[in-house]
Amino acid sequence: MRILGIDPGSRLTGYGIIEDTPQGYKYIASGSIRIKADYFPDRLKQIFNGILEIVDNYQPEQMAIEQVFMHKNADSALKLGQARGAAICAVQTQDIAVFEYAARQVKQAVVGKGAADKLQVQHMVKILLNVQGELSLDASDALGIAICHGNYQQTAKRLTQQGLFR
Repeated sequence: MRILGIDPGSRLTGYGIIEDTPQGYKYIASGSIRIKADYFPDRLKQIFNGILEIVDNYQPEQMAIEQVFMHKNADSALKLGQARGAAICAVQTQDIAVFEYAARQVKQAVVGKGAADKLQVQHMVKILLNVQGELSLDASDALGIAICHGNYQQTAKRLTQQGLFR
């Protein structure tokens, strides 16, 4: 299964694609959609189109995205929510299932503690996916979200096979 992870932002949206194989997670690609527009509706359009291009290039089967958390600044949280919405709408036009995870869930799944910082997530993502070289914080967060989703899917599959989950 190919999973697209998204770390949404109104100026920089990180993405990461992994493949869940019998041998473990395989790194496929990652990067950032750099938003150049100043007019906010144009930013949302760039996120939407950027996600569509990624989907077209890599053909993910599922998408995982971080849930919105309340920032100190309500305006920032609203913009983040709208950026998430643009990304979700883009994959929904391609009939890709969307799954959402809290930041603490992602950090717990990748690092082992929900209060981990971005550098710890980046470090563990590189180890788990055997990524050599540089990896931006936005891309590593997106890959972490994809790993978190893969872990949840594997657990659900095992529980279903054991008759403990439907």
